Amino acid sequence: MTSGRSFYITTPIYYPSDVPHIGHGYTTVAVDALARWHRQAGDDTWMLTGTDEHGQKMIRAAAANNATPQEWVDKLVTESWFPLLETLDIANDDFIRTTQERHETRVQTFLQAIYDRGYIYAGEYEALYCVGCEEFKPESEIVDGTGPFEGLKVCVIHSKPLELLQEKNYFFKLSEFADRLLELYRDEPDFVRPESARNEVISFVRSGLKDLSISRSTFDWGIEVPWDSSHVIYVWVDALLNYATAVGYGADPETFERRWPAYHVVGKDILRFHAVIWPAMLMAAGLDVPRGVFAHGWLLVGGEKMSKSNLTGIAPTEITDVFGSDAYRFYFLSAIAFGQDGSFSWEDLSARYQAELANGFGNLASRSIAMIEKYYEGIVPPPGEYTEGDLAVQKIVSDAVTTADAAIDRFRIDEAIAAIWTIVDALNLYITENAPWALAKDDAQRERLGTVLYTAAEGLRALAVLLSPVTPESTEKLWIALGAAESLGRLRDQPIREAGAWGILRPGTSVNGLAPLFPRVEQSV
Repeated sequence: MTSGRSFYITTPIYYPSDVPHIGHGYTTVAVDALARWHRQAGDDTWMLTGTDEHGQKMIRAAAANNATPQEWVDKLVTESWFPLLETLDIANDDFIRTTQERHETRVQTFLQAIYDRGYIYAGEYEALYCVGCEEFKPESEIVDGTGPFEGLKVCVIHSKPLELLQEKNYFFKLSEFADRLLELYRDEPDFVRPESARNEVISFVRSGLKDLSISRSTFDWGIEVPWDSSHVIYVWVDALLNYATAVGYGADPETFERRWPAYHVVGKDILRFHAVIWPAMLMAAGLDVPRGVFAHGWLLVGGEKMSKSNLTGIAPTEITDVFGSDAYRFYFLSAIAFGQDGSFSWEDLSARYQAELANGFGNLASRSIAMIEKYYEGIVPPPGEYTEGDLAVQKIVSDAVTTADAAIDRFRIDEAIAAIWTIVDALNLYITENAPWALAKDDAQRERLGTVLYTAAEGLRALAVLLSPVTPESTEKLWIALGAAESLGRLRDQPIREAGAWGILRPGTSVNGLAPLFPRVEQSV
């Protein structure tokens, strides 16, 4: 991917009717890592996240807490969702709330546009509705209830009874876009990823599309339909439009032209909205469809999907307070194949923290810098003539950059980290095999000692750059300890696709003492 091109990427906007759990954090750190990589590669990067604040579920949550909907969302966003970004070290460029005027007025502009183009009509609707999903459920997601819900129809996702709603609504002619959508999926095979998600979407569209109810008239917590104030816009239509309204649709054509279209990263349970309904809406408006939709899997705890309702929800701070934000980011981005379901356990997190971060990466950094301090008075030594083993390390570093960048392009963050980790493993083995502590005892091996320690330091320089999108806090500490901040400038300004070039860290650079990047965790988990 050529540096300098636009890379606009979004998380789904989260429904803040409750506090965030690690499932929300998983999506957010994944998008942040992708954005950081592209930003550091010189791409014109923009990361958007936010909150989806309208809908019937929000009315009920607010009433249960003796608040108005606006009071309730203001409290949740301020006390829980903004702090999540700080907790997980998220470097988003924008945060949109669907109750902001900039969003509401632009949504009305969009809806009016597709109404004027003949894609909306009035009609009556009767269907089973899930308040938790804020969705009229298709037959494939309706099952017979059991236990206390025996005799009722329940949502397959939330396992709660569905409500039969009868309303006069406005409808979007989604059914007219089936052929165009199938053509999109055929001509752009990477539009929906991974392959399993693409197959699911194609199957859904081929089975037949029904027109979509896009308004509600039984409550008023939402954005008014511009030509009929007795209706509010269906919450999912309102929410999907955030991706366009946040970058200037309907108000700032220059910014919209620069940023749009976007990549969307979503959980697989909301794939259909993003890969079917959203591109159809854009087609109706005469706008470009997104560049792609990537659906990741669910986080499972005890074999169940992460959820507050079934008590599997874990707050991100429960992890970061013990292990730190970098460990949180590294664990979820490396331990789970991005695009597939993944299981979380405290035991696995603790084991990976100790083996990969503390003993693997952290110990490599600490002992390399300590040996430069001990044997060269804290000055990075110049390398002598490189041996075959030294050149092998250089090739591993170079290959890791190429492989990781290609993996990022496929949205496989886990594969990118695995590629980068080959450097960690190679340097640890290199130090063991070359034994600089033994070389230091022989003055005749002084030049060789310098080559080994320079190789270690330069490898760490590359690791700091490559891992900074994943573990920004610890790599910043390493960057400073290597003396690179003074000699090379800020870590975030280092061109990531050039990290594999050898000889960037200058001999003569002064290193600084490095405290353990990943301290021993004493707390029981």
